[in-house]
Amino acid sequence: MSYPAGTVGGMRADGPPTAAMTYVLIPGAGGSAEYWRLLVDELRRRGRVAVAVGLPAADEHAALPEYADTVRAAVDGHRDVTLVAQSLGAFTAPLVADHPAVRLLVLVNPMIPAPGETAGEWWAATGHAPARAAYAAAQGRDPDADVDLAVDFFHDVPEEVTASMLAAGGPTESPAVFTRPNPLRRWPDVPTRVVSGRDDRFFPLEFQRRLARERLGVAPDELPGGHLLALSEPALLADRLEAYQQQV
Repeated sequence: MSYPAGTVGGMRADGPPTAAMTYVLIPGAGGSAEYWRLLVDELRRRGRVAVAVGLPAADEHAALPEYADTVRAAVDGHRDVTLVAQSLGAFTAPLVADHPAVRLLVLVNPMIPAPGETAGEWWAATGHAPARAAYAAAQGRDPDADVDLAVDFFHDVPEEVTASMLAAGGPTESPAVFTRPNPLRRWPDVPTRVVSGRDDRFFPLEFQRRLARERLGVAPDELPGGHLLALSEPALLADRLEAYQQQV
């Protein structure tokens, strides 16, 4: 399902980004701001303001509206904001894009939602399971294997970073995020870019290409790395984000 009327890749009419621009970073499942720590360091080295948002994932009553409120509060007080959303965070980002400070959405290895689609419905609607299985088989891995953190997510993340992230732990995802209605009715009229890891085992590249084309009408920009690009390739991801600032 594609979006009605929402211009993807257009430009807002209130001028180019300024040196005061800010990155607001939305995590994926689990809602931990810790996921972004290496990217925050890279962006700050480039002279940028970077705000990593922690979502109320441990609250069993929290769903997309509450997630969006949390991100909106992080955006308040900033200007020229680029929202960067990882994976499941792509369900939250478009709900915040009407904030007047937001100039750009960047979706990283994203679950791109259709209007009104819940995060629980997304898996079957997009054909994720057969796509993941086919990619595993093509790589010589067991296509019927259960999802494994080491195999599917951390396979290209440095060992010390993996150990640190796993030691930090984090909340499990609120089931309400997957079941409560998604208030999104159309894609926001904000420039949107998609970044995909060429080596993503959880959301294989061909799957991401198809989803971005069908749902947003765009081709993803590809980087080396798997699903957790901010941990495996933070410098390359920061470079890609900075390049976008010259395009909007």
